[in-house]
Amino acid sequence: MSQQPTAFRTVPRTGVIYVTTEAVKRGFDPDDPDWCNLGQGQPETTTLPNGVERLTQMSIPGDGYDYAPVPGLTELREAVANYYNTRFRQGMYSQYTAENVAICSGGRLALARTALALGNVHLGHFLPDYTAYEELLTAFRIFTPIPIMLDGSREYDFSVKELEDEIVGRGLGALLLSNPCNPTGKTLVGDELAAWAQTGKKLNCAMIFDEFYSHYIWKTGPGFEGGINSVAKYVEDIETEDTIIIDGLTKNWRYPGLRLSWTLGPKHVIDAIASAGSFLDGGACRPVQEVAIGLLNAGHVDKERQAIQDVFQGKRDYLLARLTKMGIKVDLPTEGSFYVWGRVDELPESLNRDMLFFEQALEEKVITVPGRFFDIDPGQRRYGRRSRFDKYLRFSFGPPMDVLKKACDRLEALIAKA
Repeated sequence: MSQQPTAFRTVPRTGVIYVTTEAVKRGFDPDDPDWCNLGQGQPETTTLPNGVERLTQMSIPGDGYDYAPVPGLTELREAVANYYNTRFRQGMYSQYTAENVAICSGGRLALARTALALGNVHLGHFLPDYTAYEELLTAFRIFTPIPIMLDGSREYDFSVKELEDEIVGRGLGALLLSNPCNPTGKTLVGDELAAWAQTGKKLNCAMIFDEFYSHYIWKTGPGFEGGINSVAKYVEDIETEDTIIIDGLTKNWRYPGLRLSWTLGPKHVIDAIASAGSFLDGGACRPVQEVAIGLLNAGHVDKERQAIQDVFQGKRDYLLARLTKMGIKVDLPTEGSFYVWGRVDELPESLNRDMLFFEQALEEKVITVPGRFFDIDPGQRRYGRRSRFDKYLRFSFGPPMDVLKKACDRLEALIAKA
C-alpha cells in the first residue's frame, strides 16, 4: 500500500536527540547506572562540595496559576538586570533595567525569539558550533545564514581583523556565536572579547552572544583573570549598541529541568523579542520565574560558581588526559564549557571516523556526539557531501567523575582491541 502524501516535512533530530534515540534502541535508560552519557549537554545537578544547597521544592501562591507577562515577571527582569549591573557594569553610566530583559522558557526558545526578531540581514555563524543552531537558522527565512569556517590547526582562533573582513566583505548585519563555544571550548575573554564588541558597534553589526557556559571558564587573558565571563562588561551604551546576551539557569545555575532563560539587549530589541514570544510561546512558567528571583543574588552566584570551578576543573583535566592517552587528539584544550572536542582520525581504521566511533562506543554503553552534527548546514545546502568534522566527536565532562572514569576505561579498552 502506497504511503499517503502529507503536508508535513520530516524535521531532523539535532545531535543530542539523535544520539539519545540511538542509545535508547540499544537499551539506554537515564536511570541505569551502567550507562555513561558523555553526549548529553547537561552538568551534574546535585549539590557540589562547598556549593549552595539545591532547590528541593516550589510553592505556588494564589496568583501562581495565572499567566505571566510575555516578557517575564517584572521582579525577575529587575533581578537579572541588577545582577549584570552589579557584576559587570559598576561605575558605567549605561545600566540595564527590567526593560532590557526578556524571560523565556529555555535557551532554544530564546534563540528562536531572537531569530524571529531579526530583519532581512546576512547572519554570520561559525563552523563548528552548537547543533541546535541548524534548525533555528533553517526555520526562519527572514535572514540569510552565512557560514564562517574556523580552523582547528589554528586552535579555532579568529582575529579581530578577520572579523572586520567578514562583516564588511559579506555584508553581515548580525553575528551569532556561543561563547564559550559548544563544542570546541574556544572562549573570548578580556581585551579580545572587548574588541569583538567594539567591532560590532563600529560596523553596525548586531552581536548575539550565547553565554550559557559563561561560568565554566578555564582560560585567563589580558583584561581577564578568571571567573564569570560576559560581554556585558564591554558594552558602552546598552541602548545604541545591538549587543544581545542569552543565558539562563540550564548550565550556569545547573537547573536544566527548569527551562528558564533570559535575553538582554536594547529596549527596542527586547520589545521585538517579546512580540515574537506573544505568539511563539506565550511566556515562561510563572512559578519557575518566582523561584528564579532568589537565585540571582551575588552571594548565591559566587558560591555556586566557585564550586563549579573547583569540581569541573578537575573533571576537565582528567578527561583531557585520558583521551590524549588513548590517541584521541585535541586541537584546543577546552578553554570554556564542559566539553572536549576530540579528533579520532589517528585511531585504528575501524574507529577513525565519528560515526564508526560513536556506534561502537554505544555497544560499550558510552554515549558521545559525532562531530558532523556541529557542521551547521541550514537548509541542507551541502546535502550528500562529506562533513568537514567527521573525524571529531564531542565528549562531555558534565557527568560526575565516577561516570567519566567508567566511560574512559571502556573507551580505552575499545581502542586497545581495535
